[in-house]
Amino acid sequence: MNTIKELFNIEYPVIQGGMIWASGWKLASAVSNAGGLGLIGAGSMYPDVLREHIQKCKKATNNPFGVNIPMLYPNLSEIIEIIIEEEVKIVFTSAGNPKKYTSFLKENGITVVHVVSSLKFALKAQSAGVDAVVAEGFEAGGHNGRDETTTLTLIPIVKEELKIPLIAAGGIATGAAMYAVMALGADGVQVGSRFVASNEASSHIDFKQMVVDAKEGDTQLTLKELAPVRLLKNKFYQEVTELYAKDPSIDDLKALLGRARAKRGMFEGDLHDGELEIGQVSGLIHDIKPAKVIIEDMIKEFKITQNRMKQVSL
Repeated sequence: MNTIKELFNIEYPVIQGGMIWASGWKLASAVSNAGGLGLIGAGSMYPDVLREHIQKCKKATNNPFGVNIPMLYPNLSEIIEIIIEEEVKIVFTSAGNPKKYTSFLKENGITVVHVVSSLKFALKAQSAGVDAVVAEGFEAGGHNGRDETTTLTLIPIVKEELKIPLIAAGGIATGAAMYAVMALGADGVQVGSRFVASNEASSHIDFKQMVVDAKEGDTQLTLKELAPVRLLKNKFYQEVTELYAKDPSIDDLKALLGRARAKRGMFEGDLHDGELEIGQVSGLIHDIKPAKVIIEDMIKEFKITQNRMKQVSL
């Protein structure tokens, strides 16, 4: 019995991260068709674009899928309205207060999950009435927690006090990692970076290839004064580093970041001046392949690891 499989009515407790500029309807439907839970990433979509992706996803899969919503989204109420109108049954919220919409979403028959980076926020999400929590470690790509707590530490800390299902995220791209976090108390996993390097991800092919080429140490968490973000080191990252050497103000950092830099990098393929958000686990990603194969490989490796651990003795 697995609480995440039951909660979402899916074959495997594998959730695809709702990543900006990567998680459109093609990726979400492919993951759902393969037995996981696909998520459309609303954070990089205008409301009318999100509606189109939801409608296309419905046509592409008969299996459950959801939408990930950053709570800081400027058109949040319009996004929520579209999700209800389109009868989406699963919503993952992040980057904000889960209290604001959790009750309203649940009243409309929607299963709600909130993404957190600490025990404090996990308990707040639980108090807000969410159905499950994603606890995301410091290894994760994109916007991240300020405390720099690793997944290996975060999962057992949260599990100790949480009473609702727990999903682990951050640094998970293999079946062995999936086994490890579930051994620590997670009921399922959310996978982001591995799915960026998939055929169906909407991210630019040049960005996907840079993820595949990445080695250990090629990512860094930075811009904590604005919103902590883990990204690949490139020309833009070097400019950030040089600015920090001058003791910049928040306005200085905002001016350097500018607007749409993540879109420029991840979606349009500007590998020099774009913001290239990805996790530390990119060092373990060596190829671009279909989402179905990614899930099949993870489940196969999970079972191999499970059998291997049965033979381990102290």
